[in-house]
Amino acid sequence: MKHRKVGTVMTSDVVRVSATPPFKEIAALLAEHRISGLPVVDDDEKVIGVISETDLMLRQAQQAEPGHERLRWRPRLTRAARRADTKARARTAGQLMSSPAITVPVDASIAGAARTMAEHRVERLPVLDEEGRLVGIVTRHDLLQVFLRPDEDIRAEIVDEVLVRALWLAPQAIGVTVTEGVVTLDGQLERASEVPIAVSMSGQVDGVVAVVDHLTHRYDDTHQRPDEPAVHGVGEGWLRRP
Repeated sequence: MKHRKVGTVMTSDVVRVSATPPFKEIAALLAEHRISGLPVVDDDEKVIGVISETDLMLRQAQQAEPGHERLRWRPRLTRAARRADTKARARTAGQLMSSPAITVPVDASIAGAARTMAEHRVERLPVLDEEGRLVGIVTRHDLLQVFLRPDEDIRAEIVDEVLVRALWLAPQAIGVTVTEGVVTLDGQLERASEVPIAVSMSGQVDGVVAVVDHLTHRYDDTHQRPDEPAVHGVGEGWLRRP
């Protein structure tokens, strides 16, 4: 199944900095370009870190309020606390950045990039080429564009990739309707084992929000022995296709 790649939705014109610019220059760049973060690169365009608005705000948050002098003697035992203290005193991009940077290759799928964002709780990912150099940046907003895909395009891909190519069925074998990204599968398949395959693969199509399963089957083959050949050419390989 063909998934859209990060390279099709990323921003190629990336605002970036080296490790040397001072704090105020970084703040000015974020404000000027109306962005919430940017990558830090070395002389070879390799990403060495990322700076976000949160990193800059740590400095402001750590400032003592009038009448509440900061207790500098109190030990900072956790790694996160020590990192926050370091950033609160940062004067350059290299001191302020979070490193190592969480990145994504340009040929990664949109779904894969979304998982990376969710796992690391970040809002943007620098995009790297085959040599590890910065070629773009992708944000949560960019990844959400896949859900603007027209319903008719989603339906056409499900019919072609799932019914015809994976299950070896005629295009009209079962009903496939798509409304606002929600796919409804309706009809009767020959074997019970084909139902979860149809549902799972339909859910993996770019732009699908959910799958409603109204499928039935003629007979139950779920107890088929592992050494028996898979029918209709459907086996584990289909579920593992990239």
